[in-house]
Amino acid sequence: MKQSDLSQGDVNRSMEKILVEEFQLEPRYERNIITLIDEGNTIPFIARYRKELTGSCDEQVLRAISDRLTYLRNLDKRKEEVLEVIKEQGKLADALEEAVRSAATLAEVEDLYRPYKQKRRTRATVARERGLARLADILYAQELRQGSMEEAALPFVDGAKDVPDVQAALEGAIDIVAEVLSDDAALRKQLRRLIDRGAVLESKAAKDEDSVYGTYYDFAQPVSKIPPHRILAINRGEKEGYLKASIQVDDAAAVAVMGRMVLKDNAITAPYMRAVIKDAWQRLIGPSLEREVRGNLTEGANEQAIRMFGQNLKPALMQPPLHGKVVLGLDPAYRTGCKLAVVDATGKALDTAVIYPTPPNNQVKEAKKIVKALIAKYHVEVIAIGNGTASKESELFVVQVIGELQEKVSYMMVNEAGASVYSASKLAATEFPDYDVSLRSAVSIARRLQDPMAELVKIDPKAIGVGQYQHDMPAGRLDEALKGVVEDCVNSVGVDVNTASPSLLSYVAGLTASTSQNICDYRMANGAFAGRTQLKKVRGLGPKAYEQCAGFLRIPGGKQILDNTAVHPESYPAAKKLLLILGFAEKDIAGGALSGMDDKIRQSGEARVAEQCGIGVPTLRDIAAELQKPGRDIRDSLPKPVLREDVMDIADLKPGMELTGTVRNVIDFGAFVDIGVHQDGLVHISRMADRYIGHPSEVVKVGDIVKVHVLSVDVEKNRISFSMVGGG
Repeated sequence: MKQSDLSQGDVNRSMEKILVEEFQLEPRYERNIITLIDEGNTIPFIARYRKELTGSCDEQVLRAISDRLTYLRNLDKRKEEVLEVIKEQGKLADALEEAVRSAATLAEVEDLYRPYKQKRRTRATVARERGLARLADILYAQELRQGSMEEAALPFVDGAKDVPDVQAALEGAIDIVAEVLSDDAALRKQLRRLIDRGAVLESKAAKDEDSVYGTYYDFAQPVSKIPPHRILAINRGEKEGYLKASIQVDDAAAVAVMGRMVLKDNAITAPYMRAVIKDAWQRLIGPSLEREVRGNLTEGANEQAIRMFGQNLKPALMQPPLHGKVVLGLDPAYRTGCKLAVVDATGKALDTAVIYPTPPNNQVKEAKKIVKALIAKYHVEVIAIGNGTASKESELFVVQVIGELQEKVSYMMVNEAGASVYSASKLAATEFPDYDVSLRSAVSIARRLQDPMAELVKIDPKAIGVGQYQHDMPAGRLDEALKGVVEDCVNSVGVDVNTASPSLLSYVAGLTASTSQNICDYRMANGAFAGRTQLKKVRGLGPKAYEQCAGFLRIPGGKQILDNTAVHPESYPAAKKLLLILGFAEKDIAGGALSGMDDKIRQSGEARVAEQCGIGVPTLRDIAAELQKPGRDIRDSLPKPVLREDVMDIADLKPGMELTGTVRNVIDFGAFVDIGVHQDGLVHISRMADRYIGHPSEVVKVGDIVKVHVLSVDVEKNRISFSMVGGG
């Protein structure tokens, strides 16, 4: 059977085999995952409610499989396009078709396609137009046994300006053969291996000027060992004109590899073929592979940075909410004054004000009076201070106010990254049409402390400030990856359908921006949702969307208590059957009387109980967990935010001091920790553990509360170095 006789089923089976090998899953699970994705199911839905079909794969694995499946399908599509073009040229031999179909990467396919691709006008093109293709064939074959290449070239000399002499004919033939070699897939593959093993990325200063790129003014590291953050730093330095970077390859070794693969034992053609090889490497293959290597290094570094961003974004979104607290948000500023906003325990804005306690106004007395009045009137318990401009002076002011109060009030510095982006957005204008932009920012700062996720989903994830070179990333790929992270976080927590904003709802599995707005419009017109089934009445929310979203939407205080759990409506009969089998009633859910449920299930046997309920064991476990803790928020089990009542300055820090801080950002070479002095300190990867670690994410994540020891402090440059190991 010829390769072209392969059916689509054969192609799909081939893809399944690749995915099974790469992800080490049972074939049936891999097939099920592909089917579920093709049926239009969302990743959060598959991960949560189709565990029996997937072997309980989590969202991260499912997204990786989905991405890889997309790549393989695009690869297959490209193969068909390439084969069709070559076939139209009448040059599709069986061996070539076999090679294209068995290619594992797009790069391999493109290498095989290079000789048949329509090229821009080149030196080889011109030589062919001048009738030198046959002379090139003679040279490339290397089978000339008598005479000389000069004699072979004579018939191609036309005496005109195109080919005036033998030298011109030979140069044209060399150009043609050099291009043939540059299009040789096997040759390029061997040269890639040489580059992968021994090439060096080198950077030099492009201008005589000090900059943050000083480390890379005379830098070299093998491409096989250079870490992603250095690649991105060099790329940015080059883009900004401070660096010149290049891939250094051993030219002699490259020419030797080509010689071994191309040269034949022929004394007549050998000198010319050596010239061809040298020309092909220096003019065509070398520069082409250098661009390819730089591109691959950048792509790999981008993917690592995107992964790192995702790893940081998730814990930033999953910071524990501050339940039941009235919060005063303070957006610091100098000349224009600090904006205040009081929000109640549900996040509703109650009042706003502007005070001027910072330079140049220094109206401290008047500002204290206003703040104390707001605290007393609304029973404020916590003050959230943005960490932007004038935050240090604002913190000192707040500490003075707290010290003069009878009631207990604490404060916390809040990362205000992206608050201004939100404040100026159409969404913020819709939420607070009567508020000034800066007052909206104060509301956002307060809400970030109350429920980080609900507020942070309103802004572009890139603006949250937990990334590394995020503005250098391919925008589409970054947005796609970060959207997946936000989706996973939102759906793992669940969303109160009666209070959620359209922004938050839009990340729920199965919902779009349009259907999210329709839910809010329906809520506005008809009052709070009383049950999940009511969602079916929302315009544009069809059966498939309902299936995907229903389990992630919560309705506290509704008629059906299961509507406030992650139990999917399709599993309500199973949940009720489980209660009946174990001797419980539905009223016991709200009463918290199901604490012995796990023991009863174990005594009866998980598999037996699951079979009686008509579900799988993974779903049984999920249902049991939800019934025992209805309305639970998984974020509540995480370390609570550190609230403060006093203030510390960077000048107060001394080497050896032990402090408690919050991890604000994790990067490839360490982590930045906030200890409340308005300047995050760096814990280098070498100071994070008393053992070898490959990456800081093995030890910490954003939001972790950690103990650090001060190693060094540079007050002038605002730099702090910490250690998490012993006494430093």
